[in-house]
Amino acid sequence: MLAGLSALVLIVGCVLPWFTVGSTEFSLPPRSENAFEGPSIAVFLIALATLALITLPYASDRPVSFDRWWAYAAFAVVGWIGLGLRMVGVVFTPGGLETITPDRAIGLWVSIVGLALLTRAAYVISREPEYR
Repeated sequence: MLAGLSALVLIVGCVLPWFTVGSTEFSLPPRSENAFEGPSIAVFLIALATLALITLPYASDRPVSFDRWWAYAAFAVVGWIGLGLRMVGVVFTPGGLETITPDRAIGLWVSIVGLALLTRAAYVISREPEYR
């Protein structure tokens, strides 16, 4: 359930702005981008892959060996790498770190929460007993 919730949070976070440059008070048109720009699209793909992995056992009559904690952990690692690479690019844009404050980059912060939930879900799943 936690992995499914994290995937939904990640999808919402991906469509919201990840950073905003410019301001109407300084006569600069605001420009914002979401997760579909650059390497952060990995976060969206990870959300879709997590939903697919959750539904995989229901699509088969027998247990699927790919539905284990390490798959969720690998998804979380790839998501964190995509987010990190995107943040390196954002830091080098005009405005730098000022463009990722919570009021200008709500999607980024929602995605961080979603990736933290996915990481926690991988940990919780790793502590469950093996089923056969």
